Amino acid sequence: MNDHSYFTIDNIGLLIAAGMVVIAAGISVLMKLGVAKSLIWSMVRSFVQLLIMGIVLEYVIRQQNVWLVVGLIAVMLIAAVQITMSRAKGVPKGLVPIVLLSLVVTMLIMISIVAELIVRPHPWYAPQVVIPLTGMMLGNTVSALALAMSRFFESMRERYEEVGTLLALGATPWEAARPSIMSSIRLGMLPTIANLASAGIVTIPGMMSGQVIAGGNPLDAARYQFVILTSFSALTLLAGAIILALVYKRCFISYDRYLMPQPAQPLSVRDMLNLRKAVHPGAGNGPTHGTGTGARS
Repeated sequence: MNDHSYFTIDNIGLLIAAGMVVIAAGISVLMKLGVAKSLIWSMVRSFVQLLIMGIVLEYVIRQQNVWLVVGLIAVMLIAAVQITMSRAKGVPKGLVPIVLLSLVVTMLIMISIVAELIVRPHPWYAPQVVIPLTGMMLGNTVSALALAMSRFFESMRERYEEVGTLLALGATPWEAARPSIMSSIRLGMLPTIANLASAGIVTIPGMMSGQVIAGGNPLDAARYQFVILTSFSALTLLAGAIILALVYKRCFISYDRYLMPQPAQPLSVRDMLNLRKAVHPGAGNGPTHGTGTGARS
């Protein structure tokens, strides 16, 4: 007999949690750290976003409709692209379709394996399983991809003379860019590997903690958490490799000519509303090469 206890958090608990952030913001003001306003704003934004997601999830789970599940995952993917591009520093324009394509491909592979081959829910699109798994995978992958892309273009700028020399000696663009690609993928993987290695000893990860708090069996929670962490590792490596393999050519305007594209402005919500035009080639101008005075063929 399983005697599961579920502990709810009332409004007083929420106020106490928010009060801790307000106190931290007050300390920031006293110490002149300059993060008080962003801390308060992030807290409010987090509360509103989580509340909306909770309401939406409750509705989707109640409806058990496959198209609602697909639609919500599509919204999450577009938001993940926006967050990735806003966090990545020094990346050029025109990478939104590549990032979106890479996330869609890798997420379909990982969700198909984790949800349909490992968890095997009934029905196969069970929103209480598929949507949280998608959210956790995207949340982990977004940070890793932003870090990897930022490092790649930073490395290519630092290696400007080296890359030019390699091209002059007959190296292909791939051979010239490969050291930057490898170091960027490794850097993006470091947090994921650290989380995988420390789970269960240093930390009790979020999914396992949540299931235990909700009254779940700790051994079952440990199995779920292991599956999630391993899928994080595979997804991060796969998505990073696909994206960098597709974007490295943006640093070259011909087989033997190197041109580092200028960094793009941060991606706004308005830009995301025009994502369809960027994804569909017929909706706008064709793809362009890197900007600059030397970008002539």
